[in-house]
Amino acid sequence: MRRHIPGLRWLRLLRGRLVWVVVLAVAVPALLDLVIGVLHPLRDGNQTCRIVQVVDGDTVRLWCNGTDTERARLTGFDAPELFSPKCTAEVVAAQQAKWALRLMLLWAAELQMQRRGTDRYGRSLVALSDGPVLLAARMIAAGNGRAYDGGRRGGWCTGEQDAAAQDRQVISGSAA
Repeated sequence: MRRHIPGLRWLRLLRGRLVWVVVLAVAVPALLDLVIGVLHPLRDGNQTCRIVQVVDGDTVRLWCNGTDTERARLTGFDAPELFSPKCTAEVVAAQQAKWALRLMLLWAAELQMQRRGTDRYGRSLVALSDGPVLLAARMIAAGNGRAYDGGRRGGWCTGEQDAAAQDRQVISGSAA
């Protein structure tokens, strides 16, 4: 004889749907990144690269001529930080920037790449353009980034959010 536990049916339904939400949250971005790599090979001199992953709003992972993958920092703009955000608003803005970049890459007509050295983290510095238009300019115009050419970057949190981040630093003992 089965015991009836109130709410158990809803829990089972939720658990089943949650699995699908998680699968879609992982599968859809991975599938779109794969499509970008297949549709838009990038040429840089005699080397052909493919974007295999959009890491965040200004970083991608490249696979070039059968070598290992490499991380590439897109030049000309700065996007909100996804992996070390200072506030909730920055996380939301970072996700928006990541998806904006992914969609710009997906719908690009003619992607071109120009290498510009490496940064202090060992990432390749890469300028991407769609025909004559730099993707940096599109990201900035769409409000998903701001102009950046090296040096100190500004924060993405404002007012109350900055104060809360400073309070957390003081509490954790990491403030100067």
